[in-house]
Amino acid sequence: MNGDTTVVPGTSRGSSYVLQQLVRAFSANATSWIGLVTFLLVVALALLAPVISPYDPLDQDILARLQGPSAAHWLGTDSYGRDILSRLLWGARLSLVISTVSILAAMLIGGIIGIVSGYVGGRFDMVVMQAMDVLLSFPSLIMGLMVVAMLGASMGNLMIAIALTAIAPFARIARAPTILVKERDYIEACRALGYSDLRIMTIHILPNIVAEILVMGSLWLATAIRIEASLSFIGLGVKPPTPTWGGMIREGFENILDSVSLSLFPSLAILLVVFSLNMLGDGLRDAIDPKLRGGER
Repeated sequence: MNGDTTVVPGTSRGSSYVLQQLVRAFSANATSWIGLVTFLLVVALALLAPVISPYDPLDQDILARLQGPSAAHWLGTDSYGRDILSRLLWGARLSLVISTVSILAAMLIGGIIGIVSGYVGGRFDMVVMQAMDVLLSFPSLIMGLMVVAMLGASMGNLMIAIALTAIAPFARIARAPTILVKERDYIEACRALGYSDLRIMTIHILPNIVAEILVMGSLWLATAIRIEASLSFIGLGVKPPTPTWGGMIREGFENILDSVSLSLFPSLAILLVVFSLNMLGDGLRDAIDPKLRGGER
């Protein structure tokens, strides 16, 4: 029983420690707050799209096509007379859902692969990491392009494609700290107490490496948004007339000589979200920086 009480505090310290470091990093880095607030604002606008959108994003008005910003249409209309602001808000919902679900799936699958590989070690670890290296050898956009081209253009296939591009980086980022953590004294104590490997990995190792995975998640969420927009731009994303930011840029590009705003506003939206996520990722990365932790763990 004494050994059990020794292990549990050391493990529970992991979650509270992460929170302490997050607060510490955000307090020291003002740009992290800017990134967090900006991203949460975009998420709030996306969630409130059904309430605050002035028009239905699919309603067409040919008589009002390609109009510039006005009192009736704050950001103008597209080639079918659809309100750009409404489509931008609804497109944010879909783009964020696709990117978030894809990255969460990649975090789960890649995290499991990395933890198991790092914990087991040996030849199993070598084979798994070589497989991850093969996936890493493909550029993210090319990998996504190949998957969507094989499976077909749809929302589900787009999520699968983005998730596959991110699994290998998450496996790598989870494996490295697992190798370090599994050699610590409290893990040896867990083994001596007869704890199963599953319990050790999920309860005693995972809380100590989750910070690294979260940092990678915030950075890869920005990458996922870019990949989704790129695939939608070349016609391999969600099929029109459903609005997505990448699809809006594609439609605007076809009429760029008539109205620059068709591509400008969704491009600025992508820029804003990606920039805010990068600033947020910098703050999270500072939270796990050994220099900020004073070399403690």
